[in-house]
Amino acid sequence: MSTESPAVIASRAVLKSIDLSNYDAEQSRLMDERCILVDENDRALGAADKKTCHLMENINKGLLHRAFSAFVFRPSDGKLLLQQRATEKITFPDMWTNTCCSHPLDDFEQEKVEADQLGVKVAASRKLEHELGIPPAQTPIDQFQYLTRIHYLAPSNGIWGEHEVDYILFLTADVSVTPNLNEIRDHKYVSKEELQAMFQDPKNSFTPWFKLIARDFLFGWWDELLNRRSADGKLAAKSLAGLVDGSKVVKM
Repeated sequence: MSTESPAVIASRAVLKSIDLSNYDAEQSRLMDERCILVDENDRALGAADKKTCHLMENINKGLLHRAFSAFVFRPSDGKLLLQQRATEKITFPDMWTNTCCSHPLDDFEQEKVEADQLGVKVAASRKLEHELGIPPAQTPIDQFQYLTRIHYLAPSNGIWGEHEVDYILFLTADVSVTPNLNEIRDHKYVSKEELQAMFQDPKNSFTPWFKLIARDFLFGWWDELLNRRSADGKLAAKSLAGLVDGSKVVKM
């Protein structure tokens, strides 16, 4: 009997593909980008395109990839910037989620660097610009605070889904948002209480990873952020350094 993990086995398997011609052209093009394949301990195994990584048929074989979830808070009042994913998105369209959720890519050498979570931080800055039009100068790499990694699996619509080791990154920054409407259909800042009310409203739908992070981590960490206000009254994500033991992957 093999002692290899499902992710290792899946990385060598013949994997399913699919025709994307019926989907939005730009979103289909982005599915050619190459994600970093990992095992359950976040050890890199190689790469595969996003289309391959997000098909449930491949996920059910154990295929697993690296991702990040970035949370951008306003330093003055601690409100969190949310986005609603565009209707054009192939996975989880029209759902509310944290500021930005995406992947470090095998296509960029810097985004494969694991030391100090550099690769995912670089990817987060890149995607904050791509999705929300936030200039990279407003999202300095050294100001992202890494907290932990979660391993979760979530189907989207039967064909598509997510199976990720997801790095959770906090950033406090005053940012200017110019939405890419092919990526997001809406955005807004919310307080803790406003987000809790959104979760209670059945008219709203949320991405599964955002619901998991909110259920187990977000509100406690948000309290810590608010409680660690500096002498000038501003909040700083870097004040959360050491709050969490981020050395292990948390299975959700």
